[in-house]
Amino acid sequence: MSWHPQYRSSKFRHVYGKAASKENCYDSVPITQSVHDNHFCAVNPHFIAVVTECAGGGAFLVIPLHQTGKLDPHYPKVCGHRGNVLDIKWNPFNDFEIASCSEDTTIKIWAIPKQLLLRNLTTYRKELVGHARRVGLVEWHPTAANILFSSGYDYKVMVWNLDTKESVIMSPVRTIDCHRDVILSMSFNTNGSLMATSCKDRKIRILDPRTGTVLQEGNCKGHRVNKVLFLGNLQKLLSTGTSRWNHRQMALWDQDNLSQPISEEDLDGSSGVLFPFYDADTNVLYVVGKGDGNIRYYEVSTSEPYLSYLTEYRSYNPQKGIGVMPKRGLDVSSCEIFRFYKLITTKCLIEPVSMIVPRRSESYQEDIYPPTAGAQPSMTAQEWLSGMNKGPVLVSLRPGSEPLSPQPPPSPRPPPVERPNSNPLPLASPRLLSQTEKVAGEDAQRPSSLLEEKMPRWATDHRLEKKAWLTNGFDIFECPPPKTENELLQMFYRQQEEIRRLRELVTQREVQAKQLELEIKNLRMGTERF
Repeated sequence: MSWHPQYRSSKFRHVYGKAASKENCYDSVPITQSVHDNHFCAVNPHFIAVVTECAGGGAFLVIPLHQTGKLDPHYPKVCGHRGNVLDIKWNPFNDFEIASCSEDTTIKIWAIPKQLLLRNLTTYRKELVGHARRVGLVEWHPTAANILFSSGYDYKVMVWNLDTKESVIMSPVRTIDCHRDVILSMSFNTNGSLMATSCKDRKIRILDPRTGTVLQEGNCKGHRVNKVLFLGNLQKLLSTGTSRWNHRQMALWDQDNLSQPISEEDLDGSSGVLFPFYDADTNVLYVVGKGDGNIRYYEVSTSEPYLSYLTEYRSYNPQKGIGVMPKRGLDVSSCEIFRFYKLITTKCLIEPVSMIVPRRSESYQEDIYPPTAGAQPSMTAQEWLSGMNKGPVLVSLRPGSEPLSPQPPPSPRPPPVERPNSNPLPLASPRLLSQTEKVAGEDAQRPSSLLEEKMPRWATDHRLEKKAWLTNGFDIFECPPPKTENELLQMFYRQQEEIRRLRELVTQREVQAKQLELEIKNLRMGTERF
């Protein structure tokens, strides 16, 4: 009997990792030497934050994303903790707000200014005091605004409502104390109605984050769990840890039955912790090992085999921590579907690694960029605390796109200011004027969404393009003066690219203007016939 290999048809079969060049890395960064099993890095489309070494307390650096190259040894820090910083997380709905937790048992919320830091930032926006021992993890709620979760070495998970005027919050809205040992990781499902935790007592728990009720509990006897992760809407969990033979291992679990794993897979005999990252838009799972130089990635499916190995990115530089860029910060023009930021302590270097789908076309690839979670919350903190559940507000990654989920109606706009026309058109026939007034009267009674559909395409594109320049009120073209020759060259190339883009835009506008002139001429000829 002949053997036929089974090939899987997948658009992500040839995904490859591409490390950034030395000029696009962050050099001379004093990365922390802490042995805590955390990421130590947080990234958003504007900044990269990394925990650093600091005498007399804890601190972290906040570096603008475009400021690559060698870091100034006297670069300002965000320092205010009395103990080492153990975890940092950006607010998913505000790119200028970050949470940090420390060995001093507190959590602090920082407001990062839009301009560059000129001196150490020591003034925090809020301080959360409630844990009795050091705080090891912080997580933001995925869909509700101003809801933060923290876990400490007092075996408690605390739920905080930041939507208050108090600068120091002494009591959380909920304390979950069902764990009997140190909590190693926390993860939420897509709408934030469920929370999964892994604990040092070798148990995985699925909780109701509002009440703290344990809905499912699994005892992993042959699998010493370390990290746990919800796999989007697949109703499954993935855990990483070690087997009874001390091999690094992944296990897949049914969300509704944690009695035993669906499947287990041994990876290797290394001792570093495995950090899992799941991309719900592409169903690709990335596994990053602490102390490794490689990144494995798998495709997840709902039927057997649940995990299909794709390939592996290999590097000689081991990572101590890792940061992940949100999907809205990726470069869609190069078909980038994921981006890591590796913390390489041996070189004091932060190295971006892009996961790219090879495509020949340079146009927007709709099939690999489905609608993804945006930067707008779907509900307030009070709505979530009252029992409401909502999925994330979806946006398209196409440049200049609008949110796809229904939004509250916008505030009324002021009437446009009439400006004198320097080149008025010749008067048309009375019949054409009466038709125009009739159409204008009908448009005034229609909703704004229909009026936007009737606008010329070039005007809509121009308005959307203008909106795309600003994100959270931050101008993406704003940048500090160059300090080195490399930065000067980068700024020169950026300006040349912008000039080329503007020239193309002017050419397109000229073509559209000629088309409009032809349409007006045709209208005049039509009215003269009547």
